[in-house]
Order: sequence, then C-alpha cells, then structure tokens
Amino acid sequence: MTQLTARPESARTPSPPPAVAPASPLHRDAERPVRKALRVVCLLIAAGVFLYPFLWLISASLKPSTDVFDNALLPHVWQLGNYAEIWQAVPLLRWVGNSVAVTLAAAVTVTASSALVAFGFAYFRFPGRDALFALVIGTMMLPAVVTMVPQYLIWNWLHLASSQVPLWAPNLFGSAFYIFLLRQFFLGLPRELFEAARVDGASYWTMFRRIAVPLCRPALIVTFVFEVQASWTDLVRPLIYLRDPQLYTVPRGLKAVLDQFGAGGEMRWDIVCAASVVVTVPMIIAFFVCQRHFTEGIATTGSKG
Repeated sequence: MTQLTARPESARTPSPPPAVAPASPLHRDAERPVRKALRVVCLLIAAGVFLYPFLWLISASLKPSTDVFDNALLPHVWQLGNYAEIWQAVPLLRWVGNSVAVTLAAAVTVTASSALVAFGFAYFRFPGRDALFALVIGTMMLPAVVTMVPQYLIWNWLHLASSQVPLWAPNLFGSAFYIFLLRQFFLGLPRELFEAARVDGASYWTMFRRIAVPLCRPALIVTFVFEVQASWTDLVRPLIYLRDPQLYTVPRGLKAVLDQFGAGGEMRWDIVCAASVVVTVPMIIAFFVCQRHFTEGIATTGSKG
C-alpha cells in the first residue's frame, strides 16, 4: 500500500496571480472624451494666464487715463485717440524703422557668422579643437556687464559710440550659444555627404553653402528668430550708445515715452500702453509668420546630436 507524503511548502507550485479583467472597449471609449476635455481645459487655462497681460494692455490703451488701472478688460469709455496721439507725440514710426534695420542686421550677421564657426568645429579635426570649443562655450559664463565697459571704449576709439553700429556689429564674431546649437546640428549630418563632395572636387565653402546650409535650415531659422527677439527687446545697449532721439530703437523709445508720459512725467499711462501695443504687434506678426519653421526647427534641433 503506497504511503502518501506531504510535499514541503517550498516545493509546492505557486498559484498564479488572479487575472485582471481588461477594461472593456466601452469603458475606454467613455474615458477618452473626459481626458480630451480635461486637456482642453488645462490648455485654455494656461493660454488665459499668458494672454491676460496682453489683453489687459490692449484694454488699458483704449481707456482714458483715469480708468487705466480699473482692471476691466472692456473699457467703460472707449478712447481710440490714444493711438493717434502717440504717433503725433513721438517719432514712433522712425523708431520702429530703426529697430527693424538693427534687428535684421543683428540676426543676419549672427546667424551667418555662428554657422561658419559651428561648421568649422563640426567638420574639421585639428589639434586643440575640443579645448578651443570649450573656451568658446566658457565665454557664456562671463556676465555681460564685465565686457560692457571695454566694448564701449573700443567703439568710442572707433568714433562709433553714438551710432547704431554697436547694436549689431558685435554679432559679426558669432555667439557662443548659437555656435553650440548649430555645431550639434552639423554633427548630426552624415559625414559621407561631405566626403563624396570632396571626391567630386567641391571646396569647403561649396560644401558649407550647398550641403550644410540647406540641410540645417531649420536650425538656422531658430537662430535667426531667437536673435530677432533678443535684438528687438534689447534695452541695455541702446541706453548706452544712443543719444540722438532720431536713432532710438523701440525699447529706447519706450523708455523715453515712459519718462515723458509715465510716473516722472504727465502720468498719461494710456499713452504709454498704446505705445507698448504698437511696438509689440510686429513681434506677434513675425512669430505667426515664422511659426511653422520655428516649431520645425525646435523639434528637429532637439533630435540631433
């Protein structure tokens, strides 16, 4: 007669965990509208937070001076004459033209010079390349106020300290941030393309102009748009170099408007707000015009290197 023996606890086969019933398709379909609605609500709240200051600015520019700070988005009394008055009070159109010229010059020069330097660091291999690139990147750690006085002395020695040239001419030597950005993009290009071009007799300038630039156009657009925004809103350098009101850029002109109509002047904050709206609209238009290229450049640059 066979004797049954109990197996030890460790030898027993563990029981499988209870199976979790998958969510039914009807349940998943019911969750999708809820998640979509929550996403839309969150996006609307975020958009409202960012849009409210600009909407308040537009509303304040359409109010009398006594109602500017009543925090009502719809003016009780509409005063469209603020915009006509600001055009008559200051040479705003000339300031906008100065800013457009300086901004385009700064953006074009820094994009071209930074692309050339970045291509050199990405393509050529020479002793000390990494150390030299680290030195270029290290200049980003240098505060701008450190070089402010030496730069002014240089431009004053060149008799250009009271002109618009110092606002864009330093970009001829590139920017460390843009050099880093474009170098990472150039490193993502297949080197075989350049080697094949060299076999066909192409020069380095031809490779840069016909291969590197077309393939890196999104990154170049990002660099251009970044510099447009930085130059359009720059106030420090115009405050240092510009003395003639006819040479003022938009930020320097707004500072003059604030001095004349703001707390230290006539207390006409409606005029200040109207001028702020006028000089903000061009940047909004530029962003919407370049939005597709800008988004493509950001996404593509993030996937390189």
